[in-house]
Amino acid sequence: MAVMYAANHMKVRAIVALTESGSTPLWMSRIRSDIPIYAFTRHESTRRRVTLFRGVYPVIFDVTDAKSTGQLYDTLFTRLLELKLVERKDLVILTKGEQSGVQGGTNSLQILEVA
Repeated sequence: MAVMYAANHMKVRAIVALTESGSTPLWMSRIRSDIPIYAFTRHESTRRRVTLFRGVYPVIFDVTDAKSTGQLYDTLFTRLLELKLVERKDLVILTKGEQSGVQGGTNSLQILEVA
C-alpha cells in the first residue's frame, strides 16, 4: 500500500486512518512497520476489532461531527496531542474517504504537519 511505503520512507510519526469498518487499518497492519497506526472510529465494534491487528490502536473519534475539512484537521490534531501520541510539527499520514461516515470509501492519503 502506498501509505505504508510513504510512511517508511519519510520521517512520519504516525498513521491516522479514519475508518468505519476497520478494513483500511487491517490492510496497513499486514506490512511490518515501527510506525503506529491509529484507527479513528466512532463504532465500538470497529474499536474492538482493530485491537487484534498488529500495530493498530483504536481511538474514539466521530468524523461526522466535523463541518469542514479545516475543522476535521483541528479536531484530529487536538485529539492526537491530548493523547500525547504526537507533538507539534510532527508529520502524520491521514487516510480517509471522500464521503465522511461511509463504509468502504477510503480513497485519500494526505501527509500533514501537526499544527
